Amino acid sequence: MTMTRGSLAGLLLIAVHTFSCGVFTPSAMDLHSVDAPPLVPLAPVASLPETPADPFAVDIARHLARYDTRLLAHELEALARVIVSESRRHELDPVLVLAVMQVESRYNNFALSPVGAMGLMQVMPQTGEETAARYGLPWYGAQTLFDPIVNVRIGVAYLKQMSDRYQNLPIALAAYNWGPTRIDRRLSRGWALPTEYPRLVNQAYGASPLARSS
Repeated sequence: MTMTRGSLAGLLLIAVHTFSCGVFTPSAMDLHSVDAPPLVPLAPVASLPETPADPFAVDIARHLARYDTRLLAHELEALARVIVSESRRHELDPVLVLAVMQVESRYNNFALSPVGAMGLMQVMPQTGEETAARYGLPWYGAQTLFDPIVNVRIGVAYLKQMSDRYQNLPIALAAYNWGPTRIDRRLSRGWALPTEYPRLVNQAYGASPLARSS
């Protein structure tokens, strides 16, 4: 399912409005990760082949440089390229991926949540290992998720899985945050779905200056 900017905000707002009020939703502390250094030495950032500069990737690198990412300039450039390439490969809007990243980690490469989600896109180690195996991505233990390139490749692939599974962006976003098992249980029982996380991603998407240039 291809997600375009033109329908993204409207789809999110309509679906969020449709969900029942009074649902239990994660608090801000649940949704935002906390800073923590890696527990083991980092492996080198996955190398990317040199390609001509994509103007949109340049814009993304400049955008990321405004935040405390804990990454060097050349790492931000490589990260921006992979955000664009992986998003387009999985037919996702790169600005949507950035919005998820902003809500999940505030672009801090070494973010670690209270429940153990790691890195830019706050991937749980088990999910990371399974997704890496499915897509043939490198995996050398949980510390892999502190490699920004691999983290984004895994995170974007997993977001695409949720999108294909539910064919509904707000539900896919809720599943990305809560996990598909919990979302499936709520759907099967007719319970209202969480709306706070999709709302936060939609808000970050709508406020992004990059939405007009992607």
